[in-house]
Amino acid sequence: MTLCLTASIIKPEKNIPIKNAVILLHGYGGDGKDIGMLTLNWKRFLPNTIFICPDGHERCAINPAGYQWFDLTSDNLEYILEQSKKAEIKLNQFIEEIKNEYNLENSQICLSGFSQGCMMSINLGLTSTKNYNCIVGFSGKVINQEDLIKRKTSSTKILLLHGDKDEVVSPTFLLEAKDFLIRNNVEIETKMIKDSAHHIPIEASSVALNYIKNNFQI
Repeated sequence: MTLCLTASIIKPEKNIPIKNAVILLHGYGGDGKDIGMLTLNWKRFLPNTIFICPDGHERCAINPAGYQWFDLTSDNLEYILEQSKKAEIKLNQFIEEIKNEYNLENSQICLSGFSQGCMMSINLGLTSTKNYNCIVGFSGKVINQEDLIKRKTSSTKILLLHGDKDEVVSPTFLLEAKDFLIRNNVEIETKMIKDSAHHIPIEASSVALNYIKNNFQI
Protein backbone atom coordinates (compact mmCIF):
# COMPACT_ATOMS: atom_id res chain seq x y z
CA MET A 1 0.00 0.00 0.00
CA THR A 2 1.34 3.42 -1.00
CA LEU A 3 -0.02 6.35 1.02
CA CYS A 4 0.43 10.07 0.43
CA LEU A 5 1.78 10.40 3.99
CA THR A 6 4.14 8.13 5.90
CA ALA A 7 2.40 6.57 8.91
CA SER A 8 2.77 4.21 11.83
CA ILE A 9 -0.01 1.62 11.53
CA ILE A 10 -1.01 -0.65 14.41
CA LYS A 11 -3.33 -3.43 13.26
CA PRO A 12 -5.51 -5.73 15.41
CA GLU A 13 -4.27 -9.17 16.39
CA LYS A 14 -3.99 -11.65 13.52
CA ASN A 15 -7.32 -12.77 12.01
CA ILE A 16 -9.34 -10.19 13.96
CA PRO A 17 -11.44 -8.24 11.43
CA ILE A 18 -11.04 -4.47 11.23
CA LYS A 19 -14.33 -2.75 12.06
CA ASN A 20 -13.10 0.69 13.14
CA ALA A 21 -10.15 3.03 12.82
CA VAL A 22 -8.62 5.71 15.02
CA ILE A 23 -6.54 8.25 13.11
CA LEU A 24 -4.14 9.99 15.50
CA LEU A 25 -2.55 13.32 14.54
CA HIS A 26 0.57 14.42 16.41
CA GLY A 27 1.41 17.88 17.68
CA TYR A 28 3.88 20.47 16.37
CA GLY A 29 7.35 18.93 16.09
CA GLY A 30 6.13 15.41 16.84
CA ASP A 31 5.57 12.37 14.64
CA GLY A 32 3.30 9.35 14.25
CA LYS A 33 5.32 7.17 16.62
CA ASP A 34 5.10 9.88 19.26
CA ILE A 35 1.29 10.11 19.31
CA GLY A 36 1.10 6.35 18.69
CA MET A 37 2.12 5.77 22.32
CA LEU A 38 -1.55 6.19 23.18
CA THR A 39 -2.31 2.91 21.42
CA LEU A 40 -0.27 0.88 23.93
CA ASN A 41 -3.23 1.05 26.31
CA TRP A 42 -6.11 1.75 23.92
CA LYS A 43 -5.60 -1.28 21.65
CA ARG A 44 -6.37 -3.70 24.50
CA PHE A 45 -9.86 -2.25 24.81
CA LEU A 46 -10.54 -1.63 21.12
CA PRO A 47 -9.91 -5.11 19.65
CA ASN A 48 -11.34 -4.61 16.15
CA THR A 49 -9.66 -1.27 15.65
CA ILE A 50 -6.74 -0.23 13.46
CA PHE A 51 -4.70 2.75 14.67
CA ILE A 52 -3.16 4.98 12.02
CA CYS A 53 -0.65 7.65 13.03
CA PRO A 54 0.61 9.71 10.07
CA ASP A 55 3.62 11.99 10.09
CA GLY A 56 2.94 15.60 9.19
CA HIS A 57 3.47 16.48 5.52
CA GLU A 58 6.26 18.96 6.36
CA ARG A 59 9.40 18.83 8.46
CA CYS A 60 9.04 21.07 11.49
CA ALA A 61 10.78 24.41 11.01
CA ILE A 62 11.83 24.58 14.67
CA ASN A 63 12.47 20.85 15.25
CA PRO A 64 13.70 19.26 11.99
CA ALA A 65 13.67 15.82 13.64
CA GLY A 66 9.86 16.09 13.81
CA TYR A 67 6.98 17.19 11.60
CA GLN A 68 4.30 19.85 11.43
CA TRP A 69 0.82 20.17 9.98
CA PHE A 70 1.31 23.88 9.52
CA ASP A 71 4.08 26.40 10.09
CA LEU A 72 4.13 28.39 13.33
CA THR A 73 7.21 30.54 12.72
CA SER A 74 4.87 33.41 11.78
CA ASP A 75 2.12 34.86 13.99
CA ASN A 76 0.13 35.96 10.91
CA LEU A 77 -3.32 34.40 11.37
CA GLU A 78 -4.13 34.43 7.65
CA TYR A 79 -0.87 32.62 6.90
CA ILE A 80 -1.57 30.00 9.58
CA LEU A 81 -5.08 29.43 8.19
CA GLU A 82 -3.75 29.11 4.64
CA GLN A 83 -1.09 26.59 5.75
CA SER A 84 -3.61 24.55 7.77
CA LYS A 85 -5.84 24.28 4.69
CA LYS A 86 -2.92 22.81 2.74
CA ALA A 87 -2.60 20.18 5.46
CA GLU A 88 -6.34 19.49 5.24
CA ILE A 89 -6.00 18.65 1.55
CA LYS A 90 -3.20 16.19 2.30
CA LEU A 91 -5.06 14.62 5.22
CA ASN A 92 -8.32 14.26 3.31
CA GLN A 93 -6.44 12.47 0.54
CA PHE A 94 -4.73 10.26 3.13
CA ILE A 95 -8.04 9.41 4.84
CA GLU A 96 -9.62 8.46 1.51
CA GLU A 97 -6.69 6.12 0.86
CA ILE A 98 -7.16 4.54 4.30
CA LYS A 99 -10.92 4.14 3.75
CA ASN A 100 -10.34 2.42 0.42
CA GLU A 101 -7.56 0.18 1.72
CA TYR A 102 -9.49 -1.07 4.77
CA ASN A 103 -13.05 -0.76 3.43
CA LEU A 104 -14.14 1.80 6.01
CA GLU A 105 -16.77 4.54 6.09
CA ASN A 106 -16.55 7.86 7.96
CA SER A 107 -18.94 6.44 10.57
CA GLN A 108 -16.28 3.86 11.49
CA ILE A 109 -13.48 6.40 11.98
CA CYS A 110 -12.51 8.44 15.04
CA LEU A 111 -10.31 11.45 14.35
CA SER A 112 -8.04 12.29 17.26
CA GLY A 113 -5.10 14.59 17.80
CA PHE A 114 -2.91 16.49 20.21
CA SER A 115 -2.38 20.27 20.05
CA GLN A 116 -1.87 21.08 16.36
CA GLY A 117 -3.25 17.63 15.55
CA CYS A 118 -6.37 18.42 17.59
CA MET A 119 -6.87 21.62 15.59
CA MET A 120 -6.63 19.67 12.33
CA SER A 121 -9.04 16.99 13.60
CA ILE A 122 -11.71 19.58 14.39
CA ASN A 123 -11.46 21.13 10.93
CA LEU A 124 -11.43 17.76 9.15
CA GLY A 125 -14.38 16.48 11.15
CA LEU A 126 -16.59 19.51 10.58
CA THR A 127 -15.84 20.11 6.88
CA SER A 128 -16.38 16.53 5.68
CA THR A 129 -19.26 15.49 3.44
CA LYS A 130 -20.35 12.90 6.02
CA ASN A 131 -20.00 12.83 9.82
CA TYR A 132 -17.13 10.85 11.25
CA ASN A 133 -17.87 8.58 14.20
CA CYS A 134 -16.36 11.13 16.58
CA ILE A 135 -13.48 13.53 17.22
CA VAL A 136 -11.26 13.39 20.32
CA GLY A 137 -8.99 16.38 20.79
CA PHE A 138 -6.28 17.03 23.37
CA SER A 139 -4.91 20.51 24.17
CA GLY A 140 -6.06 22.24 21.00
CA LYS A 141 -8.40 24.95 19.74
CA VAL A 142 -10.45 26.06 16.74
CA ILE A 143 -7.93 27.58 14.32
CA ASN A 144 -10.27 30.20 12.85
CA GLN A 145 -13.92 30.35 13.89
CA GLU A 146 -15.08 32.67 11.12
CA ASP A 147 -13.57 30.47 8.44
CA LEU A 148 -14.89 27.25 9.96
CA ILE A 149 -18.45 28.60 10.16
CA LYS A 150 -18.35 29.28 6.40
CA ARG A 151 -16.98 25.83 5.56
CA LYS A 152 -18.84 23.68 8.08
CA THR A 153 -20.71 20.88 6.29
CA SER A 154 -21.09 18.27 9.03
CA SER A 155 -21.58 17.96 12.78
CA THR A 156 -19.31 15.17 14.01
CA LYS A 157 -19.61 14.81 17.79
CA ILE A 158 -16.57 15.97 19.73
CA LEU A 159 -14.75 15.38 23.03
CA LEU A 160 -12.16 18.01 23.97
CA LEU A 161 -9.69 17.61 26.84
CA HIS A 162 -7.26 20.22 28.12
CA GLY A 163 -4.88 20.71 31.04
CA ASP A 164 -5.67 23.66 33.30
CA LYS A 165 -1.95 24.45 33.60
CA ASP A 166 -1.25 24.42 29.85
CA GLU A 167 1.18 27.26 29.02
CA VAL A 168 1.51 26.42 25.30
CA VAL A 169 -2.16 26.39 24.24
CA SER A 170 -4.16 28.29 26.86
CA PRO A 171 -6.98 26.33 28.54
CA THR A 172 -9.28 29.28 27.75
CA PHE A 173 -9.32 27.92 24.18
CA LEU A 174 -11.25 24.89 25.48
CA LEU A 175 -14.02 27.18 26.74
CA GLU A 176 -14.00 29.19 23.51
CA ALA A 177 -14.24 26.02 21.41
CA LYS A 178 -17.08 24.67 23.55
CA ASP A 179 -19.06 27.89 23.15
CA PHE A 180 -18.42 27.96 19.39
CA LEU A 181 -19.44 24.32 18.90
CA ILE A 182 -22.61 24.61 20.98
CA ARG A 183 -23.66 27.69 18.99
CA ASN A 184 -23.10 25.73 15.78
CA ASN A 185 -25.12 22.67 16.82
CA VAL A 186 -22.24 20.26 17.41
CA GLU A 187 -22.60 17.69 20.20
CA ILE A 188 -19.67 18.53 22.46
CA GLU A 189 -18.24 17.15 25.70
CA THR A 190 -15.29 18.70 27.51
CA LYS A 191 -12.99 17.83 30.37
CA MET A 192 -10.49 20.15 32.05
CA ILE A 193 -7.70 18.10 33.64
CA LYS A 194 -6.46 19.49 36.95
CA ASP A 195 -2.78 20.29 37.46
CA SER A 196 -1.93 19.24 33.90
CA ALA A 197 0.35 21.09 31.48
CA HIS A 198 0.75 20.66 27.69
CA HIS A 199 0.72 16.87 27.40
CA ILE A 200 -1.71 13.93 27.56
CA PRO A 201 -1.93 12.64 31.15
CA ILE A 202 -3.32 9.21 32.07
CA GLU A 203 -6.65 10.72 33.14
CA ALA A 204 -7.17 12.34 29.73
CA SER A 205 -6.18 9.15 27.93
CA SER A 206 -8.68 7.11 30.01
CA VAL A 207 -11.55 9.56 29.48
CA ALA A 208 -10.81 9.57 25.74
CA LEU A 209 -10.69 5.77 25.56
CA ASN A 210 -14.10 5.42 27.24
CA TYR A 211 -15.59 8.01 24.89
CA ILE A 212 -14.25 6.17 21.82
CA LYS A 213 -15.44 2.80 23.16
CA ASN A 214 -18.94 4.14 23.69
CA ASN A 215 -19.11 5.69 20.23
CA PHE A 216 -17.75 2.54 18.56
CA GLN A 217 -20.30 0.65 20.71
CA ILE A 218 -17.72 -1.77 22.08
